[in-house]
Amino acid sequence: MITLYGIPRSRSLRVSWVLEELKLDWQYRYINMSKGENREPAYLAVNPSGKVPALKDGELVMTESAAIAMYLAEKYGNGQLLPAPGTAASARHHEWISFITTELEQPLWTMGKHKFALPEAYRHKEFLPVAVYEFDKAAQLAEARLPETPFLLGNELSVADILLAHTLLWATRFEQLLPPKLKDYMQRLTRREAMITALNKELSGADQPTI
Repeated sequence: MITLYGIPRSRSLRVSWVLEELKLDWQYRYINMSKGENREPAYLAVNPSGKVPALKDGELVMTESAAIAMYLAEKYGNGQLLPAPGTAASARHHEWISFITTELEQPLWTMGKHKFALPEAYRHKEFLPVAVYEFDKAAQLAEARLPETPFLLGNELSVADILLAHTLLWATRFEQLLPPKLKDYMQRLTRREAMITALNKELSGADQPTI
């Protein structure tokens, strides 16, 4: 049994979305950080950083959402969600994954850290305009590179699409404006049945109303 530890709408949603796209059997374990569950010994044994997501697949324990998503696609995808290794498409996929996680997401997490994640003594509001500038710059680059095809690599959904759509969705929760093509792309992908099912499963697991 695959177990995903997470918080609704956090980076764990990327993983639950992949799990649903692959139609895998999995269970969700909500980690209530407001109650300190992420600092309890039982969870620290799973993820010593006390962060989410984490995933258990048999004896394997993994952290880092992008790495987990790639692992699941490689092990269970049977050709889904990843291009063939060593191809030009795979090279572009690696490139998108790196850009999404290091350029597009990074300023959003800077906003999160200085709004709520860091201890109050370490939050600095003056960093927020810099993060907005960095996100806008990265979003414009993504807008310019977004192909006219349904997905980043053509006509097939990939892990990179899931990461990009989730990151853009995260941006809207931070009240960031998206360029028009990126906004349309995000809205189209986040209407996928697998994504809605994944989010509802996370919300239900956290005893929250479903969408």
